[in-house]
Amino acid sequence: MARLNICHLLAIIPWILGCSSLGGNLLAQAQSSSSPGPSSSRLCPASVLSRLVRHQVKPGETLASIAQQYGLSSATLMGMNPQLRSGRVRVGMNLVVPPYNGILVAIPAGQTLKTVAKAYRISPDVLFEINGCQLSPKVAFVPGINWSPSVNSQPTGIAPLRSVDKTFQSPRPVHGRDRYPLPQPAPILGTYGWRINPDTRKMQFYSGVDLQVASGTPVYAVSSGTIVFAGKRSASGQLVIIRHTQGRQTRYGRLKNLQVKVGQQVQPGTLLGEVAPATQAYLRFEVRYRSSLGWVAHDPQPYLQSLRQ
Repeated sequence: MARLNICHLLAIIPWILGCSSLGGNLLAQAQSSSSPGPSSSRLCPASVLSRLVRHQVKPGETLASIAQQYGLSSATLMGMNPQLRSGRVRVGMNLVVPPYNGILVAIPAGQTLKTVAKAYRISPDVLFEINGCQLSPKVAFVPGINWSPSVNSQPTGIAPLRSVDKTFQSPRPVHGRDRYPLPQPAPILGTYGWRINPDTRKMQFYSGVDLQVASGTPVYAVSSGTIVFAGKRSASGQLVIIRHTQGRQTRYGRLKNLQVKVGQQVQPGTLLGEVAPATQAYLRFEVRYRSSLGWVAHDPQPYLQSLRQ
């Protein structure tokens, strides 16, 4: 695994291969995006564009296995690497790998990160920090967005900035039958947003919260819905994703002994599995809402707080 500078990124994304004037312009734009601007501070995390790494596909590897190796979704790798959108990898392929799930978005001249934050319904502060504390980069990384052809169908790793989604639905009040995902409320070990990764000791963006509980604690569905994913997503445990009505999705990570399968209908309180063993065991819980820009992660703490009442 090799750390990429922005020149390597440009060499890998097909849209910007070669010596055309378009490629030269984008090189200048992206280089300005990876360099801290005058508004940066020493406390600002490094921009995602400066933390991309390169992965060369080895014999026996698949798209799923590579995504699992980096703790990412296959969709994230497909979005960043257009050559993967067939779902297949070839030995020797060079892939761009971001530190966490999300997409790259091109920002038109005259627009700022505030425009992007509004379009994707994400905190402007989070977007500002994740992009190296720049107000107007040319290319921005937007975390917590699931790539799909509707998000970016162009043969590039960089999506055009969409207009504000008028159909986006804000988080709705909790239905009276919804329940807490654990037998009882648990302390929050890690919050949504920027925090230090305990393994790497580096700042990292988290799209959910970590609820501290003992290994083996049962985990339940918070609401009725359909299981759309149930299996191993990373080396740290198994993941369950439930799609609920009205464009809501909940995710339960770091599990073991899964009790559900894809396609299964669940109700509030359906047993999903147990919290996996770890030095400091916890349930990673996420809430996402659907928009034309994909499934957007929101801070789940207000939702969890409503379930405690």
